Amino acid sequence: MRKSSVLAFFLLAFHSGIYSQKATYKVSIAAFYNLENLFDTIDDPNIEDEEFLATGKKNYTGEVYLDKLSHLSDVISLVGTERSPDGAAILGVAEVENEQVLIDLTRTEKLKNRNYQVVHFNSPDVRGIDVGLLYNPKYFKPSHSEPLFVELFESDTVPRYTRDVLYVAGSMDGELFHIFVNHWPSRRGGEEASAPGRAKAASVCKHKIDSITAIDPNAKIILMGDLNDDPVSPSVAKVIGAKGEKDHVKKGGMYNPWMDSYKQGIGTLAYQDSWNLFDQILVSSGFLSKDQDGYFFGEAHIFSQPWMTQTSGRYKGYPKRTYDFDNYMAGYSDHFPTFLVLYSRVK
Repeated sequence: MRKSSVLAFFLLAFHSGIYSQKATYKVSIAAFYNLENLFDTIDDPNIEDEEFLATGKKNYTGEVYLDKLSHLSDVISLVGTERSPDGAAILGVAEVENEQVLIDLTRTEKLKNRNYQVVHFNSPDVRGIDVGLLYNPKYFKPSHSEPLFVELFESDTVPRYTRDVLYVAGSMDGELFHIFVNHWPSRRGGEEASAPGRAKAASVCKHKIDSITAIDPNAKIILMGDLNDDPVSPSVAKVIGAKGEKDHVKKGGMYNPWMDSYKQGIGTLAYQDSWNLFDQILVSSGFLSKDQDGYFFGEAHIFSQPWMTQTSGRYKGYPKRTYDFDNYMAGYSDHFPTFLVLYSRVK
């Protein structure tokens, strides 16, 4: 195996009956991060970006933009590095204005050596925020990508536009992965009233997943994103059908490794002193067996550090955000990132 194609190697001991001695494993990190309004400073007449301009109420100057890029790179450069020195092999992101802001992010001092590449499509969202995927070509090579439209309507049948779902298929160290990056409709107007929008976004994913697993029930599928719902919410638990216990996942089904964390009150964002776990990464049944040649699911983590947390004011204890209304806080994001550790046994 050529050095350039090798992921991180670790000696791990599994005493489960599957392996009776120490074995060597490749490690790959799949991560997601809501970047909290990563806009550029250029006025786009096709979207509502006025507040994120130098002339806007947030005084969003070039200096602020560069500072935000630097702060985000501080976080991204560390996610998953305790398991793999190169950090995230694939990183889904949300709340980005366009492809250029992601390119600018990949060129920051702390990320430029990873040579991250970008997959992005403009969404019809009226605010102009999209999802995207950063990938390290040393690990992952995309072969197909497309936006999946989420059709929504207001009560009077007027179209309501939200973020597309990003679907990317590609090779992770020679193995086919199917990746869905999501930012489902918000809870504006109330959780119950807005739930049909998230159910619709979930159904778009579910339809595509079913078409994949109908051909290959053991397909390696990763669904990640800011779902604006918790693991127990109907969109995740019923529409996607994600189970919190591996034994309950049927072939072709989805496993949600965040259920226990959520039930323990652990989350990725806070609202009115209550934690939600919206930033989830789900995996298909094809990842669950350790007795296979390909990648399998190992661990799920929320990445947070003391310096990423607000230490005073009304948001004390919350993820340190970029703005408190219109006051620049020099933070990172109002969400903590999440990541999965995937292992593959070296033959």
